[in-house]
Formats: sequence, structure tokens, C-alpha cells
Amino acid sequence: MTMFKSKYIVIVVIVTILFVAGYFIFPNLGRKTIDISGQKESLPQENQLSTTPQVVDKQASFAIFTNGTFRVFTAAMYHNLSPDAYIEPNNPNVIQIKKAGVTWNDFFSTLPFKLTHECLTTGTGQTFCTGSNGTLKFYVNGIRNDDILNKEINHGDKILITYGNESKEQIQKQLGKLNSL
Repeated sequence: MTMFKSKYIVIVVIVTILFVAGYFIFPNLGRKTIDISGQKESLPQENQLSTTPQVVDKQASFAIFTNGTFRVFTAAMYHNLSPDAYIEPNNPNVIQIKKAGVTWNDFFSTLPFKLTHECLTTGTGQTFCTGSNGTLKFYVNGIRNDDILNKEINHGDKILITYGNESKEQIQKQLGKLNSL
């Protein structure tokens, strides 16, 4: 009888060890988790979507004109300011986009100036707002789009931001300059 008892104890110990080892080796297998409020269930972690941003390698171009003057971004204060979207010294009108979902506003917000749908305040503090002296206009790929700041930057996009009272011919020249960058 003691022999049977000792075999039984050995089997119980082995089964217990296997259960404990399985718990640590496969911690999320077949389990659901409940948030702190206890109100909603979520799937095990391996079935959830990743929150890690997708890495991309896209380029887009931009040009800014104020009252017919082409703005340059050769000063170091404009270069490599974000890991997600940035300009480099060798071609400061070409944006390097490294993260999916970056909008034009995301990019322009990294630069040391302010840009809204109505106003541009340059890095030197000059302000150009839509009003009696001119209009701030946005063009993407040659088409006027004043809501471009909220749009995702696509590979190959060319955006023109211009302020003033330009004629159609002047706008076409600015778009031509943008296309040559």
C-alpha cells in the first residue's frame, strides 16, 4: 500500500510541475483578459493589432511663395527635426517620410514656423494671413486644395503654398518651379 501511495504522490508532483511549467511557457494560451473596469473583454495579445507605426520610405516636395518670393529652407534650423518626416540640407524642398500616416500638418508642425489654413508665420516672424493684402492658397499636385494640411502625405506629392494676389500665370510659374525641385 505504501508503494502505491508513493507512486501516486510522484504522479501528482509530476502533473503539478507540468501545469506550472505550461503556465509560464504559454502564459496567454486560450485566455481572455478583462480591463480594470471589468466592462469589456479583449482578445489575447497575440490576436490584437500592432500599435507599432509602420515604417515607410516616401518622398514628397513642397514650395512656399510669399508675394512672389520663393522661400528657401537651407538654414540648419529646418533640417532633420523629426524621425517621422524631415528635410535634409542637400535638398530642403524634398520631405523624407519614414512613418505611415504622417499628414502635411504633422510635417509642417516640426518646422520652426506656424502654418494654418489662414496664416503663415515664417521662422523670422513674418506673418502672411488671408485678408485684404492677399490670400493664402494651397495646391497639391497642381490642384487647389485648401484642406491639404489634414491630408496624409503620399509618395510623390507636390504641394505649393502661396500667399499674395497672384494671377493664374504666376501660379503656373510657381507650380513649374515646384516641379523642377
